[in-house]
Formats: sequence, structure tokens, C-alpha cells
Amino acid sequence: MAIPYHIRFLFILLFSFSVVHAQDTLRLHREQCEAILLKENLTLLAQQLEISQSEAQVIQAKLWPNPTLELDEINLWTSQKGTNNLSYFGDELPPLAGNFGRNQQISISLEQVIKTAGKRKKLIALEQVNVDKSRQYFEDVIRNLKLEFRKQLTQLQYQELLKNTYSRQLSSIRQLTKAYQHQVEQGHLPKGEYIRLKALELEISREIHTINSIINEVQTELKVLMHLPPDVTLQLTPEGFFVDTEIYQSVNASSLLEEAQKYRPDLKIAELEITFQDKLYTYERAQRIPDITLKGGYDRGGNFMYNFIGFGLSVDLPFFNRNQGNIRQAEFGREIAAIQFRHLNNTIENEIILCYRNLMNTVEFTNTIDPGFETILDDLLTGYTQNFSNRNISLLEYLDFLDSYLENKQIIFETGKELHEKTEELNYVLGKDLVK
Repeated sequence: MAIPYHIRFLFILLFSFSVVHAQDTLRLHREQCEAILLKENLTLLAQQLEISQSEAQVIQAKLWPNPTLELDEINLWTSQKGTNNLSYFGDELPPLAGNFGRNQQISISLEQVIKTAGKRKKLIALEQVNVDKSRQYFEDVIRNLKLEFRKQLTQLQYQELLKNTYSRQLSSIRQLTKAYQHQVEQGHLPKGEYIRLKALELEISREIHTINSIINEVQTELKVLMHLPPDVTLQLTPEGFFVDTEIYQSVNASSLLEEAQKYRPDLKIAELEITFQDKLYTYERAQRIPDITLKGGYDRGGNFMYNFIGFGLSVDLPFFNRNQGNIRQAEFGREIAAIQFRHLNNTIENEIILCYRNLMNTVEFTNTIDPGFETILDDLLTGYTQNFSNRNISLLEYLDFLDSYLENKQIIFETGKELHEKTEELNYVLGKDLVK
């Protein structure tokens, strides 16, 4: 029976983490890193809890006001002649049970506030919009996090490719330097060429030192985002760095604007803000109508009746405060939300066109690079190194080609890096992964 993909992926992750504990090195590809990010990132976990907070406010809005129970007018000191030996007005009070409660007065009242004008339903609807906004805030956090995270992954792959290239050249130069040193000591070659090779060795070593510093910084950023231990060394496989430009052929500017309308979390938040302000305006208008308080009471011995039971109600008279200020504020809130939505929508349209053009420009430049050009460069370098070792070409010719080789290698790597970055920028402004 075939093992489901998600089970196999889980085994891979577990195996990868076992490697961490065994060797303090975690070697992953880009997709595995992102899976860990979405599961372990503390910012996302905190944002998920904020959704739960908003849902709790919906629960709170659904609750009815608690009734109010009041006990009053209880006299604790009584005698057969009345309270404080004063005479009774009328007959004495009979006991409540046995001889308990004789001549004791008591008053009990119960009140319940009744929300009018559908305030409770309007408040529930208002809080539900906040829940929807929290979910979109969560999506927006993921969107921003992915952009930062994927750029860091690309930067790490780029620096590791550079490091591997320079490391191979450093190893080759060191072999040549040792051979030249032996020839110089025997007096077969001038010392100047040897010094020039040593200087080149030092330059390449300095480049590797700089690259290592950048790699350490990028690894730290990624480990924080992935919530990995600080003593872990994160290594990325080179897969996924170079992208086939054919996947961009189906991308067109006309469909991108529609995609953004569907998927941009911040645009949805702006839409929800309009909805929120509309519902807030409705809720504030409902506040003009006062709530009603229903009352029921029992009074023992405080009236001409021994046991008096009465009912009533109370309501504020909206002569002065009809919630005019809050209603006016809500009206302005609706106008502000509508203006902000239009501004954001216009900004998004311009961002999409800019990112699309930048991406297509990068794709066009990438297509000018022959897919086999890197292999040709590597083969030429091997031939130049061999010819230089055999003294078929001069040191100047060899160093000139080596500079050209390293420069072209860096151009190839930078083009791959830029293609990733422009792709992620387009994904970011769309709010979804149009191209991975």
C-alpha cells in the first residue's frame, strides 16, 4: 500500500530533526523550510490566538445582561414591643418559620435589563466582522512573512553557490601556488608570478570570509523565523534556485488585477473596515433608543400590606443624550473607510503593474543567458588551468580569464536570485502564489 504524501513528508521532517541533534546540521530544501516556518513560527502562533480572542468577543456579545438581585430593609434588632422598643404600626409581623423572623422586615427586588432596537444582534454582527478581520490579518502576516522568508532562503542559496565557486577556485589556486613555490625555490620561475598567485589566493580567501559572514547573518534570521535552536547550522540544497522561465509565459497583466481583488488580505481588510463602520453606524443609531429595565419586588412589613408584591419598569428619557456624537463619529468613520479603500485599491493596481514589468524584464534578461553557458565556463576554466600549469599560457592570460569566469558566474547567480526576488514581489502584491 502506498504511503500518503503528507505521512512521507512528516517522516522526512522527523528525520531531518534527528540529524539536527546528531550533527547540529539541518540540510533541507526550500519546501521543507517553509513547512517548518508555517508550523513553528511564533509570530503566526500569536496571530492565531488573536483570532481566538476575536471569537471570544462574539461569544461575549451573545450573552444577555445579568439580572440584579437586591436585599434591603432588613431589621436585625427586634422585640415584642417593636424595633428599638418602639410601638408597631398595626399588628406585629408573624414569624417566617417556627419563631424565626418574627417582627422582621425584609425587601427583595429583581431587575432585568432588556436591550431594545436589536442592539444585541447588532453588536454580535459587529464583533463577527472583527473575527473576519482577524483572519485576514493572519493571512496578511503570512503574506509578509513568506516574502521575507523566501528572500532569505534565496539569499542563503545564492551565497552558498558563490561560496562553493570561490572555494573551488581557492583550492585550485593553492595547488598552483604550491607548484610555483617549488619552481621558484629551484630558480626556474620568477618570484613575481608566485607573489601574484599568493595575492590572488588572499583575495579569494577574503571573498569567502565575507560570504561566510553574510551566510551566518542569513542563517540567524532564518533560524529565528523557523524557531530553530541557535547552535543548528542550516544548509539548503541547491534545488529550486534556478527557475525555468517557461512558467512565466501564462502570466499576463490583465488577469493579475482580478487576482489581487480576490486574494489581497489587506484589501479584504479594507473592505471589512467599510462593513465594520456600516455596522457600527447602525449600532450607534440603535443606541438612541433607551433600554428598558423590568422590575419585580417583594416587601414584607414595609407597607400597609404585610406581604406586598409589585412590578414595574424604568427607562431613560432621551431628552438630552440621543447619542448624537457617536452617531456623527460613525458617519465620518464610514467616509474614511471608503476613501482608504479607494486609495489602497489604486496603490495595488500600480504595484501590480510595476512588479509585473520588473518580473518580465528579469525573465527577458534570463532568457538571454544560454542554459549551457555555465557548463561551458566550467569546462573553459578547467582547460585554462591545465594550460597554465603546462605553461602554455601566461599568468596574465590565466588571471584575466579567471576574473572573467568569476564575474560571469556571479552574473548567472545574481540573475537567478533576482528572478526569485521579482517573483516573490509579484506574489506579494497579488496576495497568493501565482508563481513559485
